[in-house]
Amino acid sequence: MASPKQFEPASGTRDFLAAEFERREHAFSTIRTVFSRYGFQPLQTPAFERLDVLTGKYGDEGDKLVFKILRRGEHEATGEADLALRYDLTVPLARAAAAYGSQLPSPYKRYAIAPVWRADRPGKGRFREFVQCDLDIVGSSSPLSDAEVVLALHEALEALGVPEFRFLVNSRHVLFGLLEAYEVPDELGPGALITLDKLDKLSPEAVVTELVTGRGLSPEMARGLVDDLTAADSVARIRGRLKASEGGQAGLDEVDRLLELTEGAIPAERIGFAPNLVRGLDYYTGIIFEVVAPGTPGSIASGGRYDGLIGRLGGKDSPACGGSLGIERILPLIAQADEAAYSQIDVAVTIMGEEQAAESFRLAAEIRRTGVRTGVYLGSSGKFAKQMKWAGEQGARFCVIYGAAEREAGTVTLRDMESGEQVQVPFDRSAAELSRRITSSN
Repeated sequence: MASPKQFEPASGTRDFLAAEFERREHAFSTIRTVFSRYGFQPLQTPAFERLDVLTGKYGDEGDKLVFKILRRGEHEATGEADLALRYDLTVPLARAAAAYGSQLPSPYKRYAIAPVWRADRPGKGRFREFVQCDLDIVGSSSPLSDAEVVLALHEALEALGVPEFRFLVNSRHVLFGLLEAYEVPDELGPGALITLDKLDKLSPEAVVTELVTGRGLSPEMARGLVDDLTAADSVARIRGRLKASEGGQAGLDEVDRLLELTEGAIPAERIGFAPNLVRGLDYYTGIIFEVVAPGTPGSIASGGRYDGLIGRLGGKDSPACGGSLGIERILPLIAQADEAAYSQIDVAVTIMGEEQAAESFRLAAEIRRTGVRTGVYLGSSGKFAKQMKWAGEQGARFCVIYGAAEREAGTVTLRDMESGEQVQVPFDRSAAELSRRITSSN
């Protein structure tokens, strides 16, 4: 006897039946509309990349989560990997920009909505396969580009109906300035930032311990950094610490400029400076941000500036910035589809007898040509009640009844599935009438 387990999708992946699939597609369509309105162009890249393209771009922690693909054919026995499933959509963009730079407009504004893969431990809200919704600007070092990315993401979140979200903004220059202020050695800085990035997951004491025992910082350095970043007055503390740091001051200027450029378009309560925001990915170089929402652990969107990444891949070095919507965390926050029954079709056409079947199929084809989603009963029962039950399960708004009496009279009966009201209309006018009713009811 087969075990139910064998029919489950692989751990960390999911099947999407029609209702959930449609809900997701509706969200993706909303996001595409907003991104396109800002002038971003679509880009599609392969699901897997060469391993050397991906590794070394995400930091030690990120590199461990890259899904590797073993060599094939005569090299299979080596157990070595040469390919990997894409970890995100940013590095593939950088590779494509390096490959097609001369063919792309400058600045190049692109969006991508596609699955990515992480060799992570699955858990609540954490998947090994999930979709990212990214937009990026390549070729502009202007702070206007950072603002454009944030504004487009803000508008997309509003269009999706996400409640009470907030942008947290920082700069890598602020963080490196803080390391400089505490005299953290340059070689220990990147590792320290990776640990500081865990402040939203671990207790301050645990982070201090890891900075000392795992990253080599002195207890005084570790304690000072964590205290400054977690204090109630952290903004004032960080601004004070950075007065003597030229790089840190430049980072504060980046943050302040972004807040100035988005003022008016984004309410003040929806965006602000967050000194404890780190974002541990190695490729970030300037502005970084995350979006949080009540009741959701972690962020629902994130991004930042990553000048230099395209040059690291061997292409002409270009400044770049971008952001990503965490759609898997966003969808549970949206109530729009939860309250309405899933509708597979708008019109259900019954088959009341073999004699009417051909004409019923012809009628269904005419209705579909008007743009209305139409289904024909394909079961073996000619019972009226069973066919009405089928029409209701399909979520049909109207049902077409065409039996012997209607055929003789040259009419069809249109049944409103919500009110139960029935009207007779001429057969040759029924498609147009249904189209009119569907349009007026939407």
